[in-house]
Amino acid sequence: MAFVTRFAPSPTGPLHLGHAFSALLAHDMARANAGTFLLRIEDIDPQRSKPHWEAQLLDDLTWLGIRWDAPPMRQSDRMPAYRAALDDLWSRGLLYPCTCTRRDIDQALSAPQEGAPHHGPDGPVYPGTCRDRPRPALRPTDQHLRLNMAAALAAIAAEATRFTETGPAHAGTIATSATGYLAQIGDIVLARKDFGTSYHLSVVVDDAAQGITHVTRGEDLFEATAIHVLLQRLLGLPTPVYHHHRLIRDDKGKRLAKRDDARALARYRAEGASPQDIRHMVGLE
Repeated sequence: MAFVTRFAPSPTGPLHLGHAFSALLAHDMARANAGTFLLRIEDIDPQRSKPHWEAQLLDDLTWLGIRWDAPPMRQSDRMPAYRAALDDLWSRGLLYPCTCTRRDIDQALSAPQEGAPHHGPDGPVYPGTCRDRPRPALRPTDQHLRLNMAAALAAIAAEATRFTETGPAHAGTIATSATGYLAQIGDIVLARKDFGTSYHLSVVVDDAAQGITHVTRGEDLFEATAIHVLLQRLLGLPTPVYHHHRLIRDDKGKRLAKRDDARALARYRAEGASPQDIRHMVGLE
């Protein structure tokens, strides 16, 4: 079986030790399996994605000794593919427009009759406020678009949402029940009016376009995989093997984020660290 994996950073800030671990692990796995390592720049957020951050991350990855086997894919070049996927789902009645703000959703979920709100991999589970409103004939581009989860589940076989996980915390065959999708995930946003797409939709479409057979990423995205497998089934796309790895945390056990400049690779480089030092810091040596 071919082995194709990828690293998919967003150019919205400096790469830190957590990014280094994820990129190095994916690169190591590809080389150990005589496979292919690809790079994808996830720049669908036009406000936060900056050219200088992209240039910095490319330089940091090269310094680490990481080499990608094809030119990087940029999500900002992929909008026609996302629109095609949305058109497909819209034509099948699986999407609906949503005008709710975050405040609207919070207020609806805090109503006494709702009970305690459920939080899933996409945030608070949407209460369905806009679900049964009349849909326009044409897919709107100026509103959020949500997946009608009940209709989506009805469109596929229940067993089709299984996937293979090789990460140490969840290894095995993973399945999510219909009840789990409805109660713990709900009607997720697949297109934001300011992006024209969403992380969940774009990552699924792009993994298929790049021929990814093994997705290597942090365990913070494990719960979102149920969403991605569902979308793969709905769009007729292959499901890769997933490997969710441990997260690199700070001294207090908190997961690193882009704001953790003290852990930025550029800072370690400026202080004289070597690529081998970075590998040691993240536990790969």
